[in-house]
Amino acid sequence: MTAIGVDTYGVVPDDDPDVGLPFWLMLCVGIAWILLSFLLLQFTWRSITALSALVGIVLIVAAVSEGFEMFMAPGWKWAHALMGILFLLGGIWAFAYPGQTFGTLAILFGWYLIFKGTMDIVLAFMMRGFPLWWMRLISGFIEIGLAFWVVGYPGRSASLLVLWVGFGALMRGIVTIVLAFHVRSARKALVA
Repeated sequence: MTAIGVDTYGVVPDDDPDVGLPFWLMLCVGIAWILLSFLLLQFTWRSITALSALVGIVLIVAAVSEGFEMFMAPGWKWAHALMGILFLLGGIWAFAYPGQTFGTLAILFGWYLIFKGTMDIVLAFMMRGFPLWWMRLISGFIEIGLAFWVVGYPGRSASLLVLWVGFGALMRGIVTIVLAFHVRSARKALVA
C-alpha cells in the first residue's frame, strides 16, 4: 500500500480516506501558524511575548513527556524526573518573565549559529566527493559570519531570532494549508 499524503499530522492511507486529521482542522492549523507569524513579524512587545509563550508551551509539553518517560524507563526514573522538573520550571519562567526569556533565547540563537556553521563547514569537507559540497561550505561560513554579527549586539540577535521564527511559522502555515487542500482532493478522489 502506498500513502497519499504524509505530513507531521498523520498519514492518509490509500484505502481509508477517514484516517488522519480532517481538512478543516489542518486548514485552521495552517491559518493559526500564519497569524502567529504576522504577530511575530510586527517586532513589538507582543512578538517577544508570543515567542516566549511558544517556548513556555514547548517546555511544559517536554515536562509532561518526561513524566511519561519516567514510567517507561525504570532505570532512569530519576533523570527523567529531574528533566521534567527543569522543563516545567523553565516553562513557568517563560510565561512569568517573557522579556528575560526572549533575551536569553536571542543570545543562545547566536551561539547556535556559530555551532551550526562550524558543523556545516566540517561536514562540507567530509563530503568533498559529493556534488554541491561547496554549497554547505559557503552556508557554514555565512552562518558563522552571521553569528558573530548577532552575538556582537543582543538587539541584532533578537531581531534575527524574531525573523527566523516568524518566517518559519509563515512557511509552516503555507505548507500546512497547501497540504490540507492536497489531502482534501486525495480524499475526494478516493470516495469517488
